[in-house]
This record gives sequence, C-alpha cells and structure tokens, in this order.
Amino acid sequence: MDLATLLGTLSAFGLVAVSILLGVGFSAFLDLPSLLIVVGGSLGVALMNYPFRRLLGAARAAVQLLRDPRPDQQGMLKRLVELSQQARRDGLFAIGDNLEKVKEPFLRKALEMVVDGVDHPAIEKILEEELEILEERHNGAAEVLASLAAYSPAMGLIGTLIGLVGMLQNMSDPSSIGPAMAVALLTTFYGAILANMLFQPAAGKLRVRTQEEVRFKELIVRGVLSIADGENPRVLEQKLHVFLAPSARISAFPTLGQGRTEGAKAW
Repeated sequence: MDLATLLGTLSAFGLVAVSILLGVGFSAFLDLPSLLIVVGGSLGVALMNYPFRRLLGAARAAVQLLRDPRPDQQGMLKRLVELSQQARRDGLFAIGDNLEKVKEPFLRKALEMVVDGVDHPAIEKILEEELEILEERHNGAAEVLASLAAYSPAMGLIGTLIGLVGMLQNMSDPSSIGPAMAVALLTTFYGAILANMLFQPAAGKLRVRTQEEVRFKELIVRGVLSIADGENPRVLEQKLHVFLAPSARISAFPTLGQGRTEGAKAW
C-alpha cells in the first residue's frame, strides 16, 4: 500500500468533508442533476476523445496507484552484481540454469536473450524499444486522467449556466432564487473537486511512477549488457550506482581502506 497516496487522498477529502459538516451539512451539497452533468458529461466527452479501452486502462492504472509498486533499485543492483560474479566464475550458461528463480519478468527476458546468444546490439534494441512502448502506454493513461481534469471544471461551468438559466426564468419568485443559485454553483463545486483532488493528482503520480519504473528497467538493461560483455563485477557496480541516490549506494565489495592495520590508518 502506498501510504503517501492513501494519506493524501484521505486527508484532502477528509478535510473537505469535515468543513462541510461543520457548516451547512452534506444535504446542502447533494444534487443528483449536478452530479449527472459533471460526472456523466466528463466521461462522455472522454469517450468522444479516447477509445473505450484507453479509458479502462487509465482506470486500472489509477487503482494501481493505491498500491506501492516502487521498484527496489538497490536490491536489483545487488542481484545484478551477483549474476555478474556467477557469470565470471561459471560462464554465462550457468545463469540459464537458474532463470526460473528470476521473478522480475524484464530481467528474465533479458537474461534469456543473453544465454541464447543473441548479439548485444539486438538485445539493447529490443529492450530499449520495450521501454519506449511502456513509457508511451503509461503516459497515455496519465494523459487520459489529465484530460478528465480539464473536462470536469468545464462541465461544472456548463451545469452552472444551465442552473442560472433556470433561476432567471423564475425571477418572479424571490424565494426560489437562493436555492436555485446554490444548486447552480454545486456543479462548479463538483467539477473543481474531481479535477483538483482526483484526476490531476492521479495523473501526476502516474507520471512519477512511470519515471521510476523506466529508470529501474534501464538499470537492468545496463547491468545485463555488462554481464554479457564479461565486465568486472566491481566496475559493473560502479557503473550502475549512477541510477541510485548517493545515500543508497552501498557497495558489495570492501573498500581499499578496509582491512588495514592501525599503523596504516595513521598515514
């Protein structure tokens, strides 16, 4: 579970709900026609702009945000160093004997191509193209959510105009002006809530997750190609450290200063 997403959603909607309860209460903010205009209208416009499958994909991506699938870059770097050591010690074919134990699909696919003897430029091209398609697909879902964030306030404004027209037609009855104005403004309220507290934050978080996943898989690509080249595990580790924050760069190898005597430390 992604605590940041969960806490952010609960705090944002919770504070709005508390402020409503402390004010006039929920009953004053419930209006079915306004909801139909904003929610139904936004989804309808989105269907006009995108295929149905893309809307479903965006909905699934938004639901996945509540999970915490952030990749373990530090653990993957350690795993790649171990594979490099094994390949240098026992040869590349030794890696193929344990491929069923590799849980990361992208890493398993890359290692299978290495073990099968696919040339390095072809491996890099295949993996980089897969990363491009993944980034395009995820950014497409974020684009749908960002579009919904733009449609919702617009539909809210349309609903407000509809309500104002109805109000102006009943100007002869002063007692109906206040309630009619309140209902007209609710559509703008619904549109602002959906856009700024749901669709836009979800689109932003999805873009961040996409960047994290692409960076994680780029680490795998560089690591696997280095393994295929028979690169020294220590060099491989230093090369892959650029994908990690400085505070997360923990080496699997002892530094040159480790193991020295007290006299050596006094140099």
